[in-house]
Amino acid sequence: MGLDLVGNQLSGPIPADLGNLTNLELLNLSSNALAGPIPAELGNLAHLEWLGLTHNELTGPIPTELANLTNLQRLYLTSNGLTGPIPAELGNLTNLVALELWGNPLAGPIPAELGNLANLEVLNLWTTQLTGPIPAELGNLHNLVVLYLLPNE
Repeated sequence: MGLDLVGNQLSGPIPADLGNLTNLELLNLSSNALAGPIPAELGNLAHLEWLGLTHNELTGPIPTELANLTNLQRLYLTSNGLTGPIPAELGNLTNLVALELWGNPLAGPIPAELGNLANLEVLNLWTTQLTGPIPAELGNLHNLVVLYLLPNE
């Protein structure tokens, strides 16, 4: 079961009540005008495999509660105004195949815990404001096909 509302000119905040749709496998709200924080309640979507919130006006940190989405395979949060560090807890999402966070003013280091994502094929962190060394643990990502680490210019 999925909820795909791409490009529908939706605005305002993402309703926290979406976290009650516990059987949802796909949630794609990309290419709208949604604003405000990502609700922590989305971490209740135990069956979610795909989360797409790209190209909106979302702000604030990436909620650590998203690390509860143990079935998640694809996490797309690109091109928003998300700030703060990448939560180290995202390293618990061992089924993740794609992690796309580019186009956000995220700051701080790349968490070494991302090296735990053994199934990861795509890691896209370009045009962020991340700092520090590239963690050696990223060398554990044997399935990685695409890695973008270009800085924000």
